[in-house]
Amino acid sequence: MTEPPPERNHLIDAARVASVLVVVIFHSVLYELHLNQGRLDIVPWAPGVGWWLASWFFMIIPVFFIAGGFAHAVLVTRLPATRAGYTDYLATRGRRLVGPLVLWTGVATLVGTLGAWLGDAARAVELSRQFAQLLWFVAVYLVIVAAAPWLVRAQRRRGALVLVPLAVAMVLVDAWSFRVGQPQLRNLNMLTVWPLCHQLGVGYHDGWFRAGPRWRPWAAIAAGALMIAVLVFGLGYPPPAVGFADIPIANVQPPTTAMALLGLAQAGVLGLAQRAGVLARVPAAAQRGLSVAGALLMTVYLWHIPCLVVAGGLLVGLAWLVPGAAGLALAQPSVAVATLAVVGLAVPWIGRLEFRLIPPPSPSPRLGATVTAFAVVTLGTTLVWLNGTVLHPADPWPAIGLAVLGLGVSLMFRGARVRVT
Repeated sequence: MTEPPPERNHLIDAARVASVLVVVIFHSVLYELHLNQGRLDIVPWAPGVGWWLASWFFMIIPVFFIAGGFAHAVLVTRLPATRAGYTDYLATRGRRLVGPLVLWTGVATLVGTLGAWLGDAARAVELSRQFAQLLWFVAVYLVIVAAAPWLVRAQRRRGALVLVPLAVAMVLVDAWSFRVGQPQLRNLNMLTVWPLCHQLGVGYHDGWFRAGPRWRPWAAIAAGALMIAVLVFGLGYPPPAVGFADIPIANVQPPTTAMALLGLAQAGVLGLAQRAGVLARVPAAAQRGLSVAGALLMTVYLWHIPCLVVAGGLLVGLAWLVPGAAGLALAQPSVAVATLAVVGLAVPWIGRLEFRLIPPPSPSPRLGATVTAFAVVTLGTTLVWLNGTVLHPADPWPAIGLAVLGLGVSLMFRGARVRVT
């Protein structure tokens, strides 16, 4: 029998931070910048075959959901299995996301709408829709948050059997998508692949990979790697984990079964690292750093693209001012470093603004009102993800999505004003 896990697992915390930083770095190198006789050319990155293989090692979005499952397992362990317990849990988790959502959608709506009315409306609508794709993660996370207490408790009663329905549905969606030649159908796997990775994190907390027989993590790594190879080389799945200019269809967005298998292998790697004592002891300063970084991860994720634009603009300005430095200034590693620097400078201030937009905690949240508010926020976030944020007659759907999200946010604030009588 293993000892109960500590409140904080430094390895999981570090993996969670690393997963978001990898996303930032990947997006910062996705395009190449070139100055040709003073004219800026932006070219999609088309890496060679070696990068297709490397993408499987750098794609660590499954790790974020594994870490989320671990965190929810810790939380549910001390959460009362009552209506009041679930209500408090959902109200707390929901209100924390309101600030980031309100600030991000507000700025995106202002910029996109001004662009549509002052410039090319069709182009502004399309760019807004592309930018809003970032919200897929928030929408899926909201669904997982709502279901987490039930999923954690079900897995502790039924064990790995809880993963079976998710795995079967995931495979069926892939088969349907490939059969009819419609990759977008795999968006349905947002609700199978990522929850399954979340459940792997619950299992990780409960000792599946970091305790018990030493062969378990090795078996997870071997099974995940072997089955990914079968999918890619035997069943025609895309060769890279992520999309590149020469192969836009990949395994992460929309997700395929390969992402769940990658999550299985990554859980095994984390298990081996935990058994080896990696980050078992962390200085107090580093613990505080991980804590602050973890609290700002959603902010980093939502704002890293604007930070990338700012960093790229600064480097282009430097290249114009000092043409001899253009090669170094516009190199992809330089863009990545500059983006991380801008993120580090801007995100703490953005986080302060978000904090001011979070509804105050309600002293007596009601289950019905809390569930309704959370559901409407989730629906609104999903509609904004799918349609963008431009308010213009060229496309009415963004206005509908923003209205639904605004209603959900107002319900959150209304619930915060309830007082004990």
